[in-house]
Amino acid sequence: MARFDGKVAVVTGGNSGIGLAVAKAFAREGASVVVTGRDEAALQSAAKEIGAGTLAVRADATRLAELDSLMSQVKSRHGRIDALFVNAGVGKFVPFEQVTEAFYDEIMNVNVKGVFFTVHKALPLLGPGSAVVLNASINAHKGMPGTTVYGASKAAVLNMARTMAADLVARGIRVNSISPGPIESALLSRLGMPDEQLRQTKDWIRGQVPMKRFGTGDEIAEAVLHLCSAGAGFTTGADLVIDGGMTL
Repeated sequence: MARFDGKVAVVTGGNSGIGLAVAKAFAREGASVVVTGRDEAALQSAAKEIGAGTLAVRADATRLAELDSLMSQVKSRHGRIDALFVNAGVGKFVPFEQVTEAFYDEIMNVNVKGVFFTVHKALPLLGPGSAVVLNASINAHKGMPGTTVYGASKAAVLNMARTMAADLVARGIRVNSISPGPIESALLSRLGMPDEQLRQTKDWIRGQVPMKRFGTGDEIAEAVLHLCSAGAGFTTGADLVIDGGMTL
């Protein structure tokens, strides 16, 4: 299949995890791909994985000048955006009583401000028939200990998808969101847990999922590409939960 032949796909936070899986899927189906991230070395490595012609742009979604630079480079190279996956985000978790102002501000700046202004800055490049997908989380749907700030930020993303869909429908732009459950990635490893604690945490998470496993980046990519494709042409303002039944 080549649903995205001749299309331009932009994936923020596309240098690892879900973002990288989605970027590679877009490339496999013919898209010209642009990825962003904050780690230059990881970006260049990702660009090689995605394939020749990939534009990798170092950009921090919380810095509007860097978003302006990103969109300027996309405009110069491609002239437009057909599919935008707003994936850049941060996941940090502490008990409620340990939340600090700095912790709160970091998560809200990336997960809310960054998401909003990524779409806002991309708007001049999004034309009729284009599609936007925001990456939310099942934490927007469930109350889980230690996730108060993160869950609130992702609940905001869910609402932004709905309200942006209403704002942009007259322009012919569709906006949807996905809410992934636990996905196999390096996220847990980056939390710095001892090996035994990491193993126990993964086992506990699997126990909460009716399918008794983590999802994969490729499974999330399938959902994102569908929502960006012509096959989802009558879908806007929707949220697709991809969690192995965890929210059940």
